Amino acid sequence: MIDALPAQGVPAQQVLAELAAMREADLPTHGGRLFAYVYDPAVSGLDDLANSAYALSAHVNGLDPTAFPSLLMTENALVGAAARVLGAGPGTTAPDVVGSVTSGGTESLILAVKAARDARPEVEKPRLVAPVTAHAAFAKAAHYLGVHLDLVPVNATTFQADPVAMAAAITPDTVLVACSAPSYAHGVVDPVTEIAAAAAAVGVRCHVDACFGGWALPFLRRLGAENGEALPDFDFGVPGVTSISVDLHKYAYCPKGVSVLLHRDALLRRPQYFAFAEWPGYTMINPVISSTRSGGPIAAAFATLRHIGDEGYLRLAAQTRDAVRGLAQAVSEVDGLRLLAPAHTTVVCFTSDDPALDPFVLADELAARGWHTQPQLPFAGMPASIHLTVTASVAPQIAAFAPALADAAAAARTLGPTLLPPELLDMAASLTPDQLTPEFVAGLAETFGLAGDDARPGARMAVVNTVLSAAPPRLRERLLIEFVSLLQHPTFA
Repeated sequence: MIDALPAQGVPAQQVLAELAAMREADLPTHGGRLFAYVYDPAVSGLDDLANSAYALSAHVNGLDPTAFPSLLMTENALVGAAARVLGAGPGTTAPDVVGSVTSGGTESLILAVKAARDARPEVEKPRLVAPVTAHAAFAKAAHYLGVHLDLVPVNATTFQADPVAMAAAITPDTVLVACSAPSYAHGVVDPVTEIAAAAAAVGVRCHVDACFGGWALPFLRRLGAENGEALPDFDFGVPGVTSISVDLHKYAYCPKGVSVLLHRDALLRRPQYFAFAEWPGYTMINPVISSTRSGGPIAAAFATLRHIGDEGYLRLAAQTRDAVRGLAQAVSEVDGLRLLAPAHTTVVCFTSDDPALDPFVLADELAARGWHTQPQLPFAGMPASIHLTVTASVAPQIAAFAPALADAAAAARTLGPTLLPPELLDMAASLTPDQLTPEFVAGLAETFGLAGDDARPGARMAVVNTVLSAAPPRLRERLLIEFVSLLQHPTFA
């Protein structure tokens, strides 16, 4: 056990060695074998550049842009670049776009909902309309801000939002309509043109959540134009789109956490701000949720964009496209597996039609072979699936992934599907969230090898995912709350 506050200070090299040792248990952030959470372009020297830029501005505070003009300059430059990539700026139909740099996609979405809510103070019970495939951060925003979330079913075949159903869900209390470009789970671009038109027709804002793949889509669209392929329109070129969010720490390959929230004009952005003067200190004025903000991530993002450049991002998009195609081909060559949605963006999502080939067991077998995927639980008629977030670093790995997938599928078939004991299924169906005490969840975690003295970093997760699939959503939420609470305990030397 390591004490973060020893009686005597520890030499710098020892501290770094301790951190490096702790990092050895983490999944690999580079190399194209982790298909979630991280975004690796495999650009030589980029990490060193970003780290150096981060260090230059780590102690700069975004609380007061007049005190640190360097931060203001870099932030405005990032907003301008994002606006240009997303179809806005001089010479476009959205010449007056403004924006803010946030800490990530969740903050961007919370602020988009806040701006829409606060722009309609006369609405006592504001509502947000979004497809069920919209990112969970919208639910978080609605929860934090007291906005009712109206979730609308999607097309059962394409997983796209249904424009007619979305329009029908709009009420006089709706302050915002949201759609995805693309959705995280399946990598599908919603029909933004139709949805934005429906929102505009009744004077409601329309936000496009492009946090996940919004930086890649414009470059993929340019590549598609060269090859006669087309992606749906989704950016500020679409009338009725009032705001867009895009994460630079995803496909712009910047260090975490940097996102940009754009509004079509300054009037739309105004309710995003928070200001307070009724106290004896300085008048607080914040464009985003946090007050103090390190300039480190913003400087690192600026350096990354400057270094890669437009041509570099086009090249990385081409590598990503080739990787997506290669992964999709590898999936199609395994009997029993099929793509759940067309692999046209930066996601490969697939499922199993073979009862003997359990996706959760397959995910474990892939992990045992060094390929770390993201299993997705069944939802609203959508089957259990495996999600692959694909980055440029994956392209050189395709030749190795294809045989690994075939081998893992064969092994998963041999093991067979995960079958839960009837008593466990009964428990999952009958328990209420309030019955999940910390002690009960700790016992479950130890049983599955996820906590306690016998915790195993490489624990197989098929049984856990099957249990979660059997549990109703509210029970599943409480299970995971208690489990994460179990993990997040202080250590005392």
